[in-house]
Amino acid sequence: MEAQLLQGKPVAEKLKTEIKAEFETLIRKIGMIPTIRAIQVGEEPASELYLKSQKKVAELLGVNHETTILAPSAAEKDLIGEIERANRDPKVHGIIVQMPLPKTFAVDRILDTIHSDKDVEAITMRNLGRLGVNKAGLAPCTARAVVRLIEETGVDVFGKEAVVIGSSKTVGLPAFLLLVGKKMTSMICHTGTFKAGTLEAHVRRADVLVVSAGKPAIIPGSWVKEGSIVIDVGINRVDGKTVGDVEFEPAKLRARFITPVPGGVGPVTTVMLYENLVTILKNRGN
Repeated sequence: MEAQLLQGKPVAEKLKTEIKAEFETLIRKIGMIPTIRAIQVGEEPASELYLKSQKKVAELLGVNHETTILAPSAAEKDLIGEIERANRDPKVHGIIVQMPLPKTFAVDRILDTIHSDKDVEAITMRNLGRLGVNKAGLAPCTARAVVRLIEETGVDVFGKEAVVIGSSKTVGLPAFLLLVGKKMTSMICHTGTFKAGTLEAHVRRADVLVVSAGKPAIIPGSWVKEGSIVIDVGINRVDGKTVGDVEFEPAKLRARFITPVPGGVGPVTTVMLYENLVTILKNRGN
């Protein structure tokens, strides 16, 4: 039997309805419309697409979305100054620094300039640290989308084995920590696992498999455990097509649930930005 496809769009639409209702309540409570400010250096086509998606969802939810675009020649100190201005502005509730940044910029230092209470993407060291000690209020958007799609299956994952492939601080690591928080028996695979030659053994045991390696079809479908949940975060271009990190066709014959690429994790990720904003506003109220 083929796996049930975990389509992101219907999940995202349901979330938008829920989040919009929360914003309406919060706006009445705080007496102002929440504002996200995105700061960008130069103009990048990929960044423009993400900005467009952010703005579209913001408009639907009744939230302000502002964009500050610095000149391509802007120095690192100019960007930090812009972030600090947004930190001080009481009318700005969430701050985003658009990627990519110039190669000479110290990205981690720049991101840690964002006040943790305005870190709507949850990528500062302080917010990631909170996640690590199971005190998460905010979590990176893609990692939250991964967990939300797992919840959408309705499967009881308590005590089940989760394997996360990829250890980035925006996807793999926070997804792993969120799954630990759901009391899953979790492990994370990375370059060391590849070099040790043990990746296949770990994948074959996974009741929940999350793949964010950034390499097309790095996980053969034959490795997927029968009846498992497969969340493919990968986005790769191969022969003019967008494909994931999992060999999709054979994998869907073994999994119980699987996300398609495109159309799985992506639609949910942008909405999670605004779920984080709801959390920020609630924390401010408390």
